[in-house]
Amino acid sequence: MRKLLVIFTFGLFAIGCATKDSVVYFQEPEELEGYENVMDYEPVIQKNDVLRINVSSIDQDLVRPFQRNSGGQLGGGLSSQNLSMSGYMVDSDGYIQFPVLGEVKVAGFTKKELQQKFQKEIRAYVTDAVVDIRILNFKVTVLGEVGSPGRVEVQDERITIPELFAEVGDINYNGKRENIVVIREVDGVKSIGRVDITDSDVFKNPYFYLKQNDVVYVEPNYGRMKSAGFFGSPGSILSLVSSVLGLILILTR
Repeated sequence: MRKLLVIFTFGLFAIGCATKDSVVYFQEPEELEGYENVMDYEPVIQKNDVLRINVSSIDQDLVRPFQRNSGGQLGGGLSSQNLSMSGYMVDSDGYIQFPVLGEVKVAGFTKKELQQKFQKEIRAYVTDAVVDIRILNFKVTVLGEVGSPGRVEVQDERITIPELFAEVGDINYNGKRENIVVIREVDGVKSIGRVDITDSDVFKNPYFYLKQNDVVYVEPNYGRMKSAGFFGSPGSILSLVSSVLGLILILTR
């Protein structure tokens, strides 16, 4: 019984203490020496994505029928309505309506695969056609204990967990760096990933490279939750301790 009380008391003390291991990023980075990145971070086209598809040729007049919008460089800060007018929105079945080619299945392809698909079909009409595709609404949402929670627009369609935190002012001291939650949805199915940014193995985590529409949540640590009143007054804590001790007594009789 005395051993149980000691263990329980030590556990309460340990919860309230921040350690070096919980705030230092990429511990023991020497283990990554020579590590070759084999993860695929190329985005996959999803339903409700908005695509800009540009078709070019030496003779631009030949590819003009394949251009929905003849000009216009897209700037930042475009609304959803402007995006859908400037690009092709993938419908709920994964298709877009493209000039000349008609209805084309695009969801489920990587950007590279889709470029090759369009290029092959358009070259049946224009032999030197070159196709470039961009995802216009590539964004990631970050919530919780970070400097500036919100939505981050990704211009080059590639962003990692560390790059995201650099964009939003890093994780606050009160955030859990060893248990970051990533919520991802593909074809209506959600998956949950956990990332420990204090571990050098984070570079091998399948959620290290973020996908469009990912939601990243940094949980508050014990100190933050306690200061916010989630654990109640000292009296309620003593009550909780008494209840747990009572349970221990019952179980050990």
